[in-house]
Amino acid sequence: MPGMEDFEGIRPYEDEEVPGVLARLAKDADLQAVVARYLFPRATRLLPALGRLLGARLLRREAGRLRTVRDVQLFLSGHMGALIENTILNFSVSGVERLVAGTPYLFISTHRDIIMDTGLVNFAIHRAGHATSRIAIGDNLLGKAYAADLMRLNKSFVIERSVTGAKAVYRALNRTSAFIRASLEAAESVWIAQREGRAKDGLDRTDPALIKMLTLAWRQEVEEHGGLCACVKVVPVAITYELDPCALRKARELCITDLHGKYDKPDGEDLSSIVEGMLGFKGRVHLHFGPPLEGGFDSPEALADAIDREIVEGLKVFPTHVEAARRLGDEALPDTVSPHAKVQAAFQEQISACPTAQQPYFFQQYANLIRNRRRFGV
Repeated sequence: MPGMEDFEGIRPYEDEEVPGVLARLAKDADLQAVVARYLFPRATRLLPALGRLLGARLLRREAGRLRTVRDVQLFLSGHMGALIENTILNFSVSGVERLVAGTPYLFISTHRDIIMDTGLVNFAIHRAGHATSRIAIGDNLLGKAYAADLMRLNKSFVIERSVTGAKAVYRALNRTSAFIRASLEAAESVWIAQREGRAKDGLDRTDPALIKMLTLAWRQEVEEHGGLCACVKVVPVAITYELDPCALRKARELCITDLHGKYDKPDGEDLSSIVEGMLGFKGRVHLHFGPPLEGGFDSPEALADAIDREIVEGLKVFPTHVEAARRLGDEALPDTVSPHAKVQAAFQEQISACPTAQQPYFFQQYANLIRNRRRFGV
């Protein structure tokens, strides 16, 4: 197996690199502006230069205080706790008791939000006494230099999606698979989304190509022992948001894609989605860890289907999903928890703000959770 020196440019930062990276980040004007908008919105709106000055001062202070990856993670954990308190009515977790301390897992997860999905998973396992996982992120999210540094400080590693040419793509896939294997063999759990990009249509499906990529580093073992699950503890993870703060953005993108055959993403949209997803009201959120999958699967499609079944069984039906399905004409609606007045008001605000032509795409994001469950007889 390759050593960590073979993963330069994609691996997370190590402890000895943290002070230098933080010192570089503290001087980054783009990051200073982002921190100012996030933490000092009023000052930044009235006096942009003052906001940037406050952002720069905060970054310098934290750069001098944080010395290791664990320091960074504990710092971020505090902010994640505040985000949960301020933007989520109730954060519930099930299945985390199945995880065994010191055992590395490959978490294959639903993906609705760029930051919150991984943040909530790591917050939950940290709170349960487990080490946080390494996080797979696409290089499409790293348009700004500071974004790459921030992600890699937070135990993220980079999936090289921007490479072109068959040989280069294959090399990148091999490197990603090898890095995941090296991480698991070093007792580091790994989080990866069940498919490339967020599920903007609300259909949580595992891409068999992901299974094929993961298998590359275990070719011989998979053949000898009967599949990936004999080599790796694969844990399906389901995250359900009662409200998606980015639902209007997603509906617009899906509508434009249908009308024009493509969607040209404006510069800075990923960053805007990150901020909106973090700060927006999410209602109730449920996180479910399925049991590690066991047994052999005769094809990547069969394993993907097994992951999907576990994920769908772990999803929680909220009143927003039922209401969206009703609006689309579905009459066989499942039971759900009691509606909450604050969520109902926020959901109605989203509907009112959504142009008529985009509303079918908006409602499908919520309603497809029910259709997913019906497909598996749940």
